[in-house]
Amino acid sequence: MASSRREFLIVSGGTLAATALNLAHPSSLRANPLGKPIGLELYTVNAELDKDYEGTLKKIAEVGYTEIEAGVSPKHPAADAKKAFDAAGLKCHSIHIGMGGIEEAIPYAQAVGAKYVISSVTFPTQPAPGPDGKVDMKALFAQLSSFTLDDFKLIAARCNAMGKKAKDAGLQFGYHNHNFEFRVYDGVVAYDELLRSADPNLVKMEMDCFWTTFGGKDPVEYFHRYPGRFELLHIKDLKPGYKSTTGSFEGNPFAEVGKGTIDWKRIFGAAREGGLKHLYVEQDMWDRPPLECAQISITYLEKLDA
Repeated sequence: MASSRREFLIVSGGTLAATALNLAHPSSLRANPLGKPIGLELYTVNAELDKDYEGTLKKIAEVGYTEIEAGVSPKHPAADAKKAFDAAGLKCHSIHIGMGGIEEAIPYAQAVGAKYVISSVTFPTQPAPGPDGKVDMKALFAQLSSFTLDDFKLIAARCNAMGKKAKDAGLQFGYHNHNFEFRVYDGVVAYDELLRSADPNLVKMEMDCFWTTFGGKDPVEYFHRYPGRFELLHIKDLKPGYKSTTGSFEGNPFAEVGKGTIDWKRIFGAAREGGLKHLYVEQDMWDRPPLECAQISITYLEKLDA
């Protein structure tokens, strides 16, 4: 998942562009939006994890995070990952599916104790590896700019199929959005088509509040229109000066939570109606060390009176 997410941001320049908790500050004394534990999407600190997996997990807990969203990692088999999560005092309720697909993700999620398996980027068909056994990520993400509404209908059908497999395994499938889902085809927003075509019981939405806002749409409007569909949220902020787009962008529009233009108090005020159960801070690009970014974000959220 981590490598594919990085490819998504780097390759898409032509298309999308792009425990050991601190005992002095026990988590039970921390304020949280809506009383929910604050989680961290591990992609935020992926480079640090590559250098020191166990140590970085402990640092995540030390700054106040109590939950994480992980990815299927060939470097860290599920049993080893679960042991490291437990040692750091972190709960993993959600994982993002890697390029191996739902069949690979289900046993990994079960082994680490997660309930949700989330597709971070979903294509109309399962990506096939080339002769070298690897998926051509550049070619794959180049497809995003040419998606049609029919492609999104196929994506919804795939989500329903993956959702059924997850449900049969005692798990819940979820769909994570970027900004390209908010393109309009003959008056139809692609994301609305996904919500219409996806079975609400089989497919829950992980609303990425940054990408939704960057795509020119309002997360709160979706919470009102589709109550109960959004059990997970990604929390990241949008720098001032960036105009909304469903396509390419230049530079780094990502900011720490509370440092950008998104009205988090308003979002959290409507999140219960949306169905919120878990929220994860995430930052895809950084102007300072990622762990520092993660600390800035949680410090803001702890002080936010939602």
